[in-house]
Amino acid sequence: AEQLEADSLELYRAFMDTSFLQAQGWNSDQALIPYLPNSYEFYWNTSAVKFRDRMVKEYRAYWTKSRLEKAKAQGLSPEEVMALAAVVHKETAQIDERPKVAGVYLNRLRRGMLLQADPTVIYAIKKASGNYDTVIRRVLYRDLELDSPFNTYKYPGVPPGLIAMPDISAIEAVLNPEKHNFLYFVADTENFGYHIFSETLVQHNRNKAQYVRWLNAQKIRR
Repeated sequence: AEQLEADSLELYRAFMDTSFLQAQGWNSDQALIPYLPNSYEFYWNTSAVKFRDRMVKEYRAYWTKSRLEKAKAQGLSPEEVMALAAVVHKETAQIDERPKVAGVYLNRLRRGMLLQADPTVIYAIKKASGNYDTVIRRVLYRDLELDSPFNTYKYPGVPPGLIAMPDISAIEAVLNPEKHNFLYFVADTENFGYHIFSETLVQHNRNKAQYVRWLNAQKIRR
């Protein structure tokens, strides 16, 4: 809103307009889909509706025949690519690691496994409380019992919407994932920002132990 004459409330109303979303085949959980983070030129007095409609046009242009074919090859619709990209985006801020993380989730989907992505649980907690400013640094076992379609520890498949606004690198990571046999990963406490990957649950539990020890040493309870 600081870059356009339209204020934040006008933008929000345009983004969440039910008729608009239905016309695109989306629901309120998918409202973030067309807003690809990039550089765009607008007149300052562009209205909220014109801004929204321009973003939809840019989004449709992004989905070239090649990208649609890549999504299909992964067994995903464009909407599912965006939802999974949002999870990848929240899992790692390291652009070079995103294709590997995407590969893990796609391996899980192909095997019919639950995604079990902590960022989806955090989002589910915030959505349930209505407080999106809540800071959650540690997901607890009780959190995994939250009955929400966004809780990928309980519900299979890709989340029903976006838990964040993924950037282009996360979307491209889902469309061009790293091919490997990894099914698990956990934060690497010796190389902050990155993760340790494993193919088996036994390996993962061993790797996870170092992370839990680090959390406890840092007294991170929540």
